[in-house]
Amino acid sequence: MAISAAPAPDPKPGDSYVQSFARGLEVIRSFSAQAPRQTLTEVAGRAGLTRAGARRILLTLQTLGYVESDGRLFSLTPRILDLGFAYLSSMPIWNLAEPVMEALVDEVKESCSAAALDGTDIVYVLRVPTRKIMSIGLGVGSRLPAYCTSMGRVLLAGLPDEEVATRLRASRRESLTRHTVTDVDALAAKVRQARSQGWCLVNQELEEGLVSIAAPISGRGGRMVAALNISGQANRTSPKVMQETMLPPLLKAARTISGLIGA
Repeated sequence: MAISAAPAPDPKPGDSYVQSFARGLEVIRSFSAQAPRQTLTEVAGRAGLTRAGARRILLTLQTLGYVESDGRLFSLTPRILDLGFAYLSSMPIWNLAEPVMEALVDEVKESCSAAALDGTDIVYVLRVPTRKIMSIGLGVGSRLPAYCTSMGRVLLAGLPDEEVATRLRASRRESLTRHTVTDVDALAAKVRQARSQGWCLVNQELEEGLVSIAAPISGRGGRMVAALNISGQANRTSPKVMQETMLPPLLKAARTISGLIGA
């Protein structure tokens, strides 16, 4: 399964919309694990631009140090990480959360992650792994669909029902495994369940053999700002065992982080 890319926003021409800046972001987003090095033609095609337009943007990014080229192929430089870490450094929540997550991983001996909601996806903002348990590589900035992930359903549970339905309908709901729920009404019911019980367990809907459980992280005023989860292998930790043994420390960790944010 490929990690999904951020959906391009609908153009909104006008005084408050800088089209050239939006096109620059599309050029940056055209690079991925599947296309780390691209020709000018490939960048233009992926970004939906003319060759001339893509060339101007690439040369600008190259001048600023965000792109490099060997004369034929273009690629991003490590400086591009500044853009993502600007978000992380502006949110002290993640500095507060990391030691709590590390302690949780030491206790349950499974990987722990934190994610925020972005459109129909979740975006990983912090991850403390124990071992590789998924076929896809996950790190800060990785995106996964919200509809079939435990953190996604917890985060959707923080929205009004009308907004939940809108985002579920807008999702590209695929049967990623034989367990994946794709029906909008059934998914909405699972989101309401997550809201009611204050946590969510997803059993092998994202990937065969992967089970995860998530809880909400709230900021001041009780507004949900992120979700925290534990992931493991179903053949090693059944959903029942995960709920019985790992849910209590997960909820405690989520409350601790929420308390730190509120303070």
